[in-house]
Amino acid sequence: MSDSHSDALVFFGATGDLAHKKIFPALQALLKRGRFDAPVIGIARGAWSLEQLRARAHDSLIQHGGVDAAAFEKLSGLLRYVGGDYTDPATFAALRKELNGAQRPAHYLAIPPALFGTVVEQLEKSGCAQGARVIVEKPFGNDLASAQKLSQTLQRVFSESRIFRIDHYLGKRPVNNVVVFRFANAFMEPFWNRNYIDSMQITMAEDFGVQGRGAFYDQTGTIRDVIQNHLFQVLSNLAMEPPVRTDSESIRDEKVKVLKAIPPLEAQHLVRGQFRGYRQEKGVAPASQMETFAALRLEVDSWRWKGVPFYIRAGKDLPVTCTEVLARFRKPPSVIPEYALFRNHLRFRISPEMTIAVGTTVMGADEMMNGRSSQGEHVEMVASRHPRPEEMEAYERVLGDAMLGDATSFARQDYVEEAWRIVDPVLKAGTPIYEYDKGTWGPSEVDRRVSPPVGWHNPAARDEEDFRIASSTV
Repeated sequence: MSDSHSDALVFFGATGDLAHKKIFPALQALLKRGRFDAPVIGIARGAWSLEQLRARAHDSLIQHGGVDAAAFEKLSGLLRYVGGDYTDPATFAALRKELNGAQRPAHYLAIPPALFGTVVEQLEKSGCAQGARVIVEKPFGNDLASAQKLSQTLQRVFSESRIFRIDHYLGKRPVNNVVVFRFANAFMEPFWNRNYIDSMQITMAEDFGVQGRGAFYDQTGTIRDVIQNHLFQVLSNLAMEPPVRTDSESIRDEKVKVLKAIPPLEAQHLVRGQFRGYRQEKGVAPASQMETFAALRLEVDSWRWKGVPFYIRAGKDLPVTCTEVLARFRKPPSVIPEYALFRNHLRFRISPEMTIAVGTTVMGADEMMNGRSSQGEHVEMVASRHPRPEEMEAYERVLGDAMLGDATSFARQDYVEEAWRIVDPVLKAGTPIYEYDKGTWGPSEVDRRVSPPVGWHNPAARDEEDFRIASSTV
């Protein structure tokens, strides 16, 4: 184990849903790859036994990815359990005993942010914070003020370099592939700017509703849940400048610069929607004004992107589940007028499969060589790749990076504050909410008020073969 690698993982909320769905599967995967070999100390309020925690981990793996006998046996041997109240110093005295002299523990706070202050204070008083890192889950506050307060709570004990704010979207391979594709291919740079790109749009669609999480969602909404964090990260990857070095701080510096170049979102550039039936969901207020859909327009006032609108939309109960980016190019001069109807585009599909596609205009299938019999045909050249079983899941990647001390895939505090600065004013403004039918692309007001120059590109459930003229594996 290297000197930078954490020598113990402590996760608070060991009996909760996040541990069951994500943390145990990620730990097993890390063990299978040989990326992890340290004590795992679960802490929760319940008076569980160690055997109960092992049974919980086993059930987690059965339901979320399957049990690898050898890796699970190793995980079982590494597991420890401390039960007790987070306000009780005895709980943290027991934790210190289980740490057994670990010098670089990582404390994963898989608990509500309201408990962070209590836990961090007890970690400091017990000596468990010395030399440690802290890992926290989104949401990083509910607005700018609460994000700053949360940061102050953490930074009373942990320096910024030891705070790892998980946004699991940064653990997704296709999200990072956008950066690699941009900076590792020489042909991208000449046209990836305001001179050639007319507009950019990012869509994150889900074909399901709140799935029993009405109480949580009614306090959060689409902008806070996925746009201000996940989709701003995608936007940053699309718009950032090449970092001068590949260390985590240089990369994160460039992402912060993107957000600094974005003026605050204005009310006239936002449409919020709510699917019909949302207010009947359990835990949702009868007169709720919380959005389950949002479409917005932003500007990135940098040298590269000045004047290019960035459109973002996300929502629940839409026609498909898919996350996709579409960059539309400016129209070429009309030297051949009958072919000037279509705009070229570059399309990145982030999920469910990873796709890179180039939209082009070619001679129509029924045309003569002189090109006078029709107006051409719009087709795509597509390279598509489905996830493979051996690939890292997002939580495995970010948890492994946090244990290693690699902060590249984590949000820095200045980034978090800039993201909130952009959306805060309009969130507090009480903009109207418009209903939309389930299975549609949001309220009709979107097309009238927040629409790209030639309209939204609506992702299909999958890339249809009819639109491909070439394909390969990437």
